[in-house]
Amino acid sequence: MHVITNTNELADACERLAAHDYVTVDTEFLRETTFWPKLCVIQMAGPDLAFIVDALAEGLDLAPFFELMRNDRVTKVFHAARQDIEIVFHMGGLIPAPLFDTQVAAMVCGFGDSISYDQLVYKVTGARIDKSSRFTDWARRPLTQKQLEYALADVTHLRDAYQFLKANLAEQNRSHWVQDEMKVLTSEGTYLTEPANAWKRLKMRVRKPIELAVMMEVAAWREAEAQGRDVPRSRVIKDDAIYEIAAQQPQNAEGLGRLRTIPRGFERSKSADEILKAVRRACAIPRDKLPKLPKGRQAPDGSAAAVDLLKVLLKLVSEAHGVASKVIATVDDLEKIAADDNADVAALQGWRRELFGETALKLKRGEVSLAFRDRQIVALDQESSKAEAAE
Repeated sequence: MHVITNTNELADACERLAAHDYVTVDTEFLRETTFWPKLCVIQMAGPDLAFIVDALAEGLDLAPFFELMRNDRVTKVFHAARQDIEIVFHMGGLIPAPLFDTQVAAMVCGFGDSISYDQLVYKVTGARIDKSSRFTDWARRPLTQKQLEYALADVTHLRDAYQFLKANLAEQNRSHWVQDEMKVLTSEGTYLTEPANAWKRLKMRVRKPIELAVMMEVAAWREAEAQGRDVPRSRVIKDDAIYEIAAQQPQNAEGLGRLRTIPRGFERSKSADEILKAVRRACAIPRDKLPKLPKGRQAPDGSAAAVDLLKVLLKLVSEAHGVASKVIATVDDLEKIAADDNADVAALQGWRRELFGETALKLKRGEVSLAFRDRQIVALDQESSKAEAAE
């Protein structure tokens, strides 16, 4: 099996793929020891051709690949696209478009929540994919025959899944539903990792505004440091250390060294100096300028029961229309709808409102009721409920 290792071959392959209206794409990468994913292999396929690219080959310029990803005449087909797109965005500075994610499409077509690639391929084609090479070392060379066969299967079977799902969506007039879902995947904000927002990834173990300020400063420093050194965040300092620093607010190396979450000797390092500067910046913030602790959303009286009813309705709608409930509404959506008829949630917009949102609001207002009939739960409008009660 031939593997592309030079730029001229890659350019020729991408030119041939660009002649078709779609290309299936997958990547193999490692990120256990790095902040940014380390791209190792790229797989691409068109209707009647497929290629494997050694992304680590010496002297290989990936520009032709990024140009293909930028080509708006070719639909880029991925399965569970987010991490693959993150790689393209980080390395090539672009987001592939137009985009089709078969995992999202499968949810819209009734294959359940977040179906795996091998499960989808089996259900669509009956083929079974050997996943034993999934967690092998993709950076080691040479690649084995088994690895290459696994990598190629990730894009060749994807062609059949794409064609099946595309036809299914068109038949049910749901193609625009998938396009709505692609907006998140094609938004740059999905892949930007701003240090100033790094604290939002952490659990809220702080109880005072000054503790939050320290956590924000130290988390921002760690994020920038991890990105700059291209190492995992935990290699810089662990989350537990940030929580303890926020609580204790050490002002000098001695105080930092006394913390149980700080490794012995770390207080004498350059990183320790930067952490102490971050703590001092937070402590210098005037009291009235300190960040406010995020308030937990308090559910109004009775909303817990309303959420329970909405969950039943969501399951009913999901099963009736063959759409994964996760695509229609999240638990967070349901909680917000229970609290506010005008909640700014996806479930009350577009096709979701038509499919579920309107009925959910009617259920809240008592215009729709849930009943157990013929061993199934059904939703009945007020008139139907009255008619049933009169019988």
